[in-house]
Amino acid sequence: MARPRRIVLIRHGESEGNTDDTVYEREPDHALSLTKNGLRQAEEAGESLRAMFGDEQISAYVSPYRRTHQTFRAFGLDKDRVRVREEPRLREQDWGNWQDREDVRLQKVYRDAYGHFFYRFAQGESGADVYDRVGAFLESLWRSFEHPDHPPNVLIVTHGLTMRLFCMRWFHWTVAEFESLTNPGNAERRSLLLGPDGRYALDRPFERWCEPESYGITG
Repeated sequence: MARPRRIVLIRHGESEGNTDDTVYEREPDHALSLTKNGLRQAEEAGESLRAMFGDEQISAYVSPYRRTHQTFRAFGLDKDRVRVREEPRLREQDWGNWQDREDVRLQKVYRDAYGHFFYRFAQGESGADVYDRVGAFLESLWRSFEHPDHPPNVLIVTHGLTMRLFCMRWFHWTVAEFESLTNPGNAERRSLLLGPDGRYALDRPFERWCEPESYGITG
């Protein structure tokens, strides 16, 4: 099994929806583009990624949203060194339809009170639904490691919530631990690094907004 030395997760750059939540009333979430600032963020992230990967091969997976595709292209990676695939299971949490701004704001208040993992948007998904499809993607990813020529780098271009749920699934975090963490900023990354013990560890933690609640479960 040729496990990669690093698995890099990166959030898309700033999008139109990050700066104007009325856009969801006119455009589908998946069709939103990067802002000029988001493009700049992605280009700057690309500089550090190119320095990190050097001349090594990369296996890249990109969410099917327009803003993630634009982010990936802005990285400016050498096409001869990258095998890239669109991966629908890495998409953003689905709302399921166009959105009414006031209804969305109210649902987000409900979600904050109910919990981001369990709350399901009226026509869309819960965090638990995203967790399940991320888990299915991880099974496919692990099977890809069986190829003896698998690249030493994996790059995943996705969304903030999906990044947290990917790490929750990988590291077997509890729901309370997931709920205590904040999303990374636009074009911010986290890397899973393979250690000498054969285990992966995050290069740096997600920021916490609170201490996780404990239900007294012991391993």
